Formats: sequence, structure tokens, C-alpha cells
Amino acid sequence: MKKLFLFLFLLNISVFAQEKIGFEFDYARFQFDSVKTYLEIYYSLNQTNLTKYRNDNKYYVGAYLDIQIVDSLAGDTLVNKRYITQTELKSEHDSSYIGKNLLGNVGFILNNGIYKLTISATDFANKQNRLEYSETIQIKGFPTDRFAISDIQLASKIISDSKNTESIFYKNTLEVIPNPINVYAENMPVLFYYAELYNLNIPQLKEKSLFLTKQLSDAYGNVLYIKKKPLVKNNNSIVEAGVINMKKYPTGEYLLSLSIIEDSLNIGVSSLKRLYLINPSVKKTPMADTKNLDVKSSEFGILSEEECDNLFEVSLPLALKGDEDAYNKLTTVEAKRKFLYDFWKKRDQIPETPQNEFKEEYLERVKFVEQRYRTFTRRGVKTDRGRVYLEYGEPDEVDSYPSEYNMKPYEIWHYFSIEGGVEFIFGDLTGYNNYELLHSTKRGELRDNNWRRRITVE
Repeated sequence: MKKLFLFLFLLNISVFAQEKIGFEFDYARFQFDSVKTYLEIYYSLNQTNLTKYRNDNKYYVGAYLDIQIVDSLAGDTLVNKRYITQTELKSEHDSSYIGKNLLGNVGFILNNGIYKLTISATDFANKQNRLEYSETIQIKGFPTDRFAISDIQLASKIISDSKNTESIFYKNTLEVIPNPINVYAENMPVLFYYAELYNLNIPQLKEKSLFLTKQLSDAYGNVLYIKKKPLVKNNNSIVEAGVINMKKYPTGEYLLSLSIIEDSLNIGVSSLKRLYLINPSVKKTPMADTKNLDVKSSEFGILSEEECDNLFEVSLPLALKGDEDAYNKLTTVEAKRKFLYDFWKKRDQIPETPQNEFKEEYLERVKFVEQRYRTFTRRGVKTDRGRVYLEYGEPDEVDSYPSEYNMKPYEIWHYFSIEGGVEFIFGDLTGYNNYELLHSTKRGELRDNNWRRRITVE
């Protein structure tokens, strides 16, 4: 819950300037218990247009934040609070506060109902400089007999496994820095989001598989990005926090959706969030006609032979039996381009869109493993950890043992959604950070139940 620093009313105010206040807010609803909902309100206050004032020979800028929540049916006022926030300046001429936003959040526990939320910001030193919003919010609780999903909270940054437990933005081991204006820009193109998923292991779903789909669409309904993953039902409720880099998309309005789906029952539930991107360096282009796209007019039509060879090399973890031999027999760059065009077209999970989302996601994995798992003598994609990461994706959990007694360093990667749960064990046999695959419970992979003998130091 948000901790706000409250200040006593300050007298003897000297007014130095008058400008229009900059204030935005957003909110998200989360499950509190079986009958109540936690309403979390996020706000952003731009200090640029606040009025300087003096008190006890010190200079400040500050504002009131007023929040009122009224039960629309009963007419009862449930919340009527005023918060005061201020920034102390170094001197009368200090301008370091200009361009900086004050971020905060407050939370309230509410029963089911329809509420009128009124929220305003008022310049502490100039009461005429004020901005107020009013919005109707419905609280209808979350079901207990089927899976559900909270609202999506947009963020400017999320710090995983944060140790800053005193942060006002800390929750569920994460530090979630809100983005109340719901706007991303050329210099801040990375979209962070946070949501909570509920009732994943209720008895009705014991033998069923659940999937989470993350999707980004433009204002015309064109799907630009989609990712589907199975949900691990170890816990009844889990957190879904993620990122989408929007630097390649043009200025416009976008829709982010998170959906929980149970395919065999043909049921699902979604949470939607609208946002805006300001990215003038990317020009809007007409949607490509992917049905009539051929090799020459595709992205593969301009690849050099060296680029073709490199692309196929990093794609080998996805290759089927015979693909490598077939590619190595090709003697012209045109034939290699055609091979790669067909190779990735077969793996395009959403052929209706101009992008091959699977290919883009895979090449992002390539960038990661090239940096993370490279050694002095090997590219990251040529290491065992790199190959497994590319083929199966990011592991659900990693146990690392860098200095266990009488043992060389090793790691255990867990994939809970593959074949009911599998693991890969890697060991640094040479001491040069080249972790080799020692054992796996995945069908078709190296299996050695006595793998510990290879990393035991006598």
C-alpha cells in the first residue's frame, strides 16, 4: 500500500509564478479477498508548472491531492482524503524540479458497487491552478469458481526480485513504477505491464491446461504482436509481469490484452488496456499483402549469402531432420533466400499479419544468448545453454550452484510446462564458463542419471 508523506499546513506563502498544473491518473482493480476488491490509484504530478513558495527562509513547490469516493447508489461518501506533497528547493533560483514528475499511488478496499471517483490536484501556493477528474468505477469483485484476471497496470519500469521492500511501489517481490499517463515515447519505448491471475488450480480445472495469451494490436485491430504460453498451476494465484518493446511501431493508439484460455472447454477471460505511443521516427506504412508476398519482395530478398548462412546457423535449433543437409547442398544465394523464406513461413503462427511474430521473438532470443552465454571460444548460439534456450525458450526456474563443496559449478533449468515438467543440467567442466549439458529428463535429449560424477572434484 502507498505510503504518502503528509505535511502540516504551511503559512506565510510567497507566490512567484502562475502556470497550468500538469496532473494525470489511472487505476487498476485487484482481488483483495473473496468478497472485496483492492482499488489502486496511480497519479503523476508534473512539477514544472507548480508555483514556488517560501516558508521559514526555505523554498518549495508542492500540491494538494484530494480523493473522494462516493457510493453512487446509496450516496454515502466512503473516502474523502487530502494528501500534501512538496519538494524542497536548494534556493530561490533552483530550477532542478522542472521537467520532473512526482509519482505515487494510494489504495482502497471496496465492496461490490458503483462508485464515483473524484480526484484533483491543486497547486499549494496558487489555489486557482487546479485540475480535477471525475470517473464512475464499477467494483464487481472476482469470481471464486473460475479463473479470472485483474486489470492491467501499465508501468514505466519493473524491477524484478527487488530488495527495496520499503518502496511505495513494492508488491509481490517486484517494484512496479507506474505510468499513469499511459503514454510511451521514442525515448521511452519499452512497455512494462503488471497483472494478477486468479483461481488457476480450482478443482474444475485439475485436468485442464490453461494458456495465457499476450497480444498488442493497433487502433485498426491489426495484431502486431502475440505470444502464447502455458500457465503453471502450482499456485492458485500468480503475477504476470512483462515487457514489449514498441520502438518499431509508429505514433498511434494501441491495445494491450491479456487472456486466460482453456481450449477444450472453449472458455476464456481477458483484460484490456489502451495506451498511446509517440514515435515520430517511425513512419506509418500500409499493411502488407502477405498472401501475395514472394521471396523477392520479402525481407529475405535482400539478404547476402553471408547473411543467409548466418541466419540459418542461428536457426538450427528449430531445424527438422534433413534441413541442414538440404541447406548445405544449396549453391546459389537465390536458393538460400528461398529456403529461408519457406523455413520461416512454415513457422509463422499468424500468417494474416505482415510480421512473423515467432521469427521476431526467436531472433530476440538469439540476441540474448549471444550476449549471455558466449565464451572465449564459442558464440552463444553454439553453446549447450544457448541451444536449449533457443529451442525451448526461457526456463521457468533456474537453480544455480556456482560454489558447492567438492563440485564444479552447475545449473539446473526447469521447464514445468514441457512433458509434465522436465529439467536440463549443465556443468562448467573446464572452468571457462562453458556449461555443457550433462543430463536432461526431456525425451530425445542427453540422459545420464550419474551426471554428478562428471562434476565431482576428488
